[in-house]
Order: sequence, then C-alpha cells, then structure tokens
Amino acid sequence: MGILGEYPPDEMLRRLKVEVKKWEAADPSTPVQPALHYIAVTAQGAPGKDGKYRLRMPFKQIDSVLGMASRIHALVFLDVQVGFSNVEAEIPQLEKYLKMPNVHLGIDPEFSMKTGKKPGTVIGTMDAADVNFVSNYLAKLVKENHLTPKILVVHRFTRPMITNSRNIQKHPEVQIVMDMDGWGEPSLKHDSYKLYIASEPVQFTGFKLFYKNDIRKKGSHMLTPEEVLKQKPSPIYIQYQ
Repeated sequence: MGILGEYPPDEMLRRLKVEVKKWEAADPSTPVQPALHYIAVTAQGAPGKDGKYRLRMPFKQIDSVLGMASRIHALVFLDVQVGFSNVEAEIPQLEKYLKMPNVHLGIDPEFSMKTGKKPGTVIGTMDAADVNFVSNYLAKLVKENHLTPKILVVHRFTRPMITNSRNIQKHPEVQIVMDMDGWGEPSLKHDSYKLYIASEPVQFTGFKLFYKNDIRKKGSHMLTPEEVLKQKPSPIYIQYQ
C-alpha cells in the first residue's frame, strides 16, 4: 500500500535512501534509521467469510518485506487495521514476527469499527485499554525473549480516535509513538499535530507525510523535513505513504 507497493523493490529502496539523506541533512544530530512499514492486516469494505471486515496478509508477503528491509538494514513495522475484529485476536497472529528484534508494530484506530459501521464510512476508535493490551503483550515478548524494546506506533488524527489516552500505560520494554496520521495542506497538519498529538503525546511523537494526498488541494505542498522538525515537540518517527 502506498509508496511501498508502487515501485519495484530496487526503485523503492533507492527512493527511501534519498529521503534518509534529506533527514540527515535537516537534523545532523539525530541518526536516521530507515524502516519499511507494511500493513499486515488491512480493513476491508466487504465482511469476508468471518464477517470481520479485515484481511490478514499471507506470511509470504511479510517475508518479502523482511527480505527487502534486510538489504538496507532497515527496521520493519507491521501495521494492523482490525475492522470488526480486535487487537486481542489480531496481534497474537503476528507473534513469530514480533519476536524478531528488528520487527515492530503499528495499530490504526481509524479502522477499528466499534460502532458496527463499515471501515471507510466513519473514523474508527480505540480506547486506552486496547493500547494497553498491545503494549502489555509486547512487553511480555520482550522480557521472555530478551529483546531490545519494541516500538508501538499508534496512528491518530482526531481526539475520539483514542479515548482515555491519559490511561495509557508505559513500560520500559515498549516505546509508544503517537503518530499524526492525517493528510492535507500544511495548516491542517500543523493544527492536527498540535491538538491531537502534542497535547497528548504519551511518550514519543510521529508525523506522517503523504506523497499524493498532501498535495490534493491546489497550492498545497508536502512538508519538508525542516518544516516537520519545527513542530513542538519535534517528532522522532516519520512515515511516508
């Protein structure tokens, strides 16, 4: 999905290296770690056989992403859109990958359809309890397998996407990133970051950039690394789609 699937691997990795160099130039004091972010469970417009409105990607697809990442010593993030399912059912399906030291996790409340409406028709929501289940699960994996801390990316661009965020628990084994996942012109992205990320950061903050959606409006542009770094606090995790 997005830039990860639009180009052959060689071209995609070349483009990623170009972006890495931009961030190295924008902030020489912070080492840049490349990563590939793959949606391993995708929300669907149709219910599927089990009525869960989500599709689990085959492991061979995840393996192919791991192979690409190994070529440039990149991290891998596996992202989960639960649809009518839930994190308790979906996250354990990925355990064999989450035990790998270079594999981390993302969860997307936008497609957590607790109201029973189809994905894509309304913006979904998760509660702190959902995030806590995932962080507890990851913390247990880290301790049992003697791993370095796992990164947990939680996407957000409205306040209701995460309810009771003050109750999100922290663990030394898990680094939680609240990621500003909205698209649009720069002013909208700045406001969303300020209102829904900077005001409730939990631990670390992230910022997502869209090659196509950020420039839909005439006269708009995708923010440069220098512009993104002007946010307060400066995001430490950057995702491109």
